Amino acid sequence: MIVTRLRPDHIDEVIQLMELGRPYISARTRSDYWLYATLFSTTCPVAIDGDGTIAGAVIAFRSQDSPADVYVQDVMIHPGYRRQGIAGALLKSVQAQAEKWSCQRIYLTSEPANHAAHTAWTSLGFLNIAGDHTVEGVSVITDYKGPGKSRAVYELPLPRSVVGNP
Repeated sequence: MIVTRLRPDHIDEVIQLMELGRPYISARTRSDYWLYATLFSTTCPVAIDGDGTIAGAVIAFRSQDSPADVYVQDVMIHPGYRRQGIAGALLKSVQAQAEKWSCQRIYLTSEPANHAAHTAWTSLGFLNIAGDHTVEGVSVITDYKGPGKSRAVYELPLPRSVVGNP
């Protein structure tokens, strides 16, 4: 499995991959993925198998609200490739770039009912941020993404940069 940056020639296959994530992921537009591939490719890795098939993709970028954060918008692994460490490898790629930028954390949100995602995030070292209520043991923040858009929020704290510190 090769982890590489999202490129414009990957867009159609990534859209097909993301469509497999329903109801938790919705594919974005071709122009969105073109922007990710041209402007944010350092934090939008894809995993490609030996036959050239895209087995997984992560769409992430520096937070507009806080440049010390990297926000993971989507993580999708093809069902035939799950439980092989691909999500971890893709997120390690994002983490490496975040550390180059001296970011403080990587964070993402998830639907409270997406139990497979909760298990994946916590197994990869993400912490479920305390919210204002719980849903089946998952801490949730009400209206996190707007009215009626309550989400479980997860963060992966990054090591502090020691450059310039005694």
